[in-house]
Amino acid sequence: MTSIMTNNAAMAALSTLRSINSSMETTQDRISSGYRVGNASDNAAYWSIATTMRSDNKALGTVQDALGLGAAKTDVAYTGMKAAISVVDEIKAKLVAASEPGVDKSKVQKEITQLQDQLKSIVKSASFSGENWLYTASGATAPGTKSIVGSFNRDANSNVSLTTLDVDTTKTMLIDEAATANGLLTDALLDSTGTAIAGVSVLTLDISTGVTATTLANYLSGVDTVLKSMTDSAADLGAINKRVDLQKDFVDNLMDSIESGVGKLVDADMNEESTRLKALQTQQQLGIQALTIANTNSQNILSLFR
Repeated sequence: MTSIMTNNAAMAALSTLRSINSSMETTQDRISSGYRVGNASDNAAYWSIATTMRSDNKALGTVQDALGLGAAKTDVAYTGMKAAISVVDEIKAKLVAASEPGVDKSKVQKEITQLQDQLKSIVKSASFSGENWLYTASGATAPGTKSIVGSFNRDANSNVSLTTLDVDTTKTMLIDEAATANGLLTDALLDSTGTAIAGVSVLTLDISTGVTATTLANYLSGVDTVLKSMTDSAADLGAINKRVDLQKDFVDNLMDSIESGVGKLVDADMNEESTRLKALQTQQQLGIQALTIANTNSQNILSLFR
């Protein structure tokens, strides 16, 4: 039946055209934004996961900065420790030289004094961002554990936490003016029997006058013990420095993996979307032609009344 009140063909063509136009808007939005899931309305589950993981990745970016800062601190502490070891090694050599008969010990002491001053300069300079793991000034907080933020974690229940890399600065402290016993260079030297030599440390030993061969031997033994402790501390700093580097590489790779995983959930396949757009453009043209034909059929009714 042909009716001038209801054009079913035109309505069907218009409905199809509307559907095509809606699909084109969706496809064009994906092409322009690059996302298949750009809003919660596109896919609530994927959008929620992507939003959470992007937030976690941003937190990991901050962890990267913290690891970089931590690496700088351990580098500076290790550099200071290594330089101090070289100077203490020189002091040990001077004590050996002073043990030889006929050597003017007062002149050797002048060299030792310069080396002691150099130690103070090295240790006080080994600071980064206001932290010095080798030196504690008089009245300052006692050395303790320093923490470097190493990672941001989220468990299966969405509880978040931080992983830290800890450095015990009580083992790396060289000069402690607040409590001399806490510093390797300010603590009393130990003689060959392991007994503390009262009032004598690496920084205060003096061989200029009244020093016997036995005293020199005890000083030498004590300095050698300090040197071994400093070597152990340097090894600890080197180990934590290596761990910081490894953790930084891991966080870099983890961020890339998370970003890639999020992309698989929400990124649009541009090849697929461009192909779909071309198909929809063709369908749109055909839909317009179908609507035109349907409207033309209604116009043909007028010829019956001519």
